Order: sequence, then C-alpha cells, then structure tokens
Amino acid sequence: MALRYVHLLFMVLAMSDLSYSPSLMPGQLLARGVSRALRGHDFVSVEELVPTSGLRVDVMALGPKGEIWIVECKSSRADFQSDSKWRGYLEWSDRFFWAVDSDFPTELLPEETGLILADAYDAEIIRMGPETRLAAARRKVMMQKFARHAAVRAQAARDPGFITAF
Repeated sequence: MALRYVHLLFMVLAMSDLSYSPSLMPGQLLARGVSRALRGHDFVSVEELVPTSGLRVDVMALGPKGEIWIVECKSSRADFQSDSKWRGYLEWSDRFFWAVDSDFPTELLPEETGLILADAYDAEIIRMGPETRLAAARRKVMMQKFARHAAVRAQAARDPGFITAF
C-alpha cells in the first residue's frame, strides 16, 4: 500500500531544487553559481577564505595547473561602492574577477579586472582578468591556506558539532 505513493515522492523531489537555500545572502548565491561554473573549467573552489588578516575573499579557485583565482561577488551597486579592500586581493592571486548578476551596471567595474556574470546556479566568464603570476613562496602559502580551509569545511560538513579555531 505504501509503495503506491512512491512515484509521487519522486515527482516532488524531481521538481524541487534541494540545493536551494533561502537563508543564503545574494552574494553567497552568486558565489555558489561561480563555484559551479568554475568546476566546469576544472577549478575547485572554497568560499570566504582569509588570505591575510583584514581580507576575506568571496571565492578562491584553484586550477588544474595550480592557478589561483580570486572572485569577488557583488550583489548591488552599493555593495561594490562600499568595497575599498578589493585592490588588496590582487597580490594574493594569479587572476582577479568580479562576479555580478545580469542587472548589475558592469560599467562601474574596472576594465583591468576580470568579469563573470553569475546567478545562483551558473556563471559565465565574460572577461578574463590579466594574469599576474604569484611568486613561488606566496603560491605555497596560498595553496596551504586553500587546503586547510577546504579540509576544515569538509570536516564541519561531516561533523556539524565541529568547532574550528579559525
């Protein structure tokens, strides 16, 4: 008798987006779309990584050849105009990008930076940021920070009671 309604359950699950979380802020939704799209370019990413004291990047991506990209997600004009720290991110990556939605006035963004149009589900690289390769010592530090950050996030996902010292 209970099996009679299994097909209805599958239909409901197929129609719902289980990955959507209404508690995510607009910038976090952009970061999710960016991370999904970068995975299609063989990049893995982490969100909200701290490269150095006083800076927190929205998305840091690691490419298949060790490339390090930083993506700052801006959900509005006010969000962009209030960001005075973004130039500090340039020295921590090989390429820097802004990620914005299709309604964002992209003419505000500096032309010497990369541009990604994104939503909560996907993104497209519109303009590549110029490449400025990191020095070997800085790259090593960033790779270690990336690995530790990813490991802490993975552990927290497996163990919700896990307390991090970061």
